Amino acid sequence: MANESAAFQHIKNKARLLKREAFVLYFAYKDQRVAWYAKLFAICVVAYAFSPIDFIPDFIPILGYLDDIILVPLGVWLALKLIPDEVVKDCRAKAEELLSKGKPKNWLMGILFICIWAVFGLWITLYLYNRLLL
Repeated sequence: MANESAAFQHIKNKARLLKREAFVLYFAYKDQRVAWYAKLFAICVVAYAFSPIDFIPDFIPILGYLDDIILVPLGVWLALKLIPDEVVKDCRAKAEELLSKGKPKNWLMGILFICIWAVFGLWITLYLYNRLLL
């Protein structure tokens, strides 16, 4: 029983750290010292991490959670490698400050992410329609 509790606590700590790193990427996206390609990759990772839409739906047994367990941490890790260390350090401080104040809510960013996914979905649909039916 104690092992299960320790394992659960470990997973909870990793999830909290991953959430903080997603906010680090969000702040890095807004930083002028970050290259455009790193910003683009970072905002895509943040959008995917906070989006309710997954490449592999969660209702598919085992595979559904692989994207959350593998893709998101891998994306965060790669994005952080593209961002200069001093920017990451500054953004981590901002993320810690933001998270210490409580759970942030940014409806504008939420709407932006939904619009990005909608445009992406429309683009894929049109692409597949043109390739497969025309």
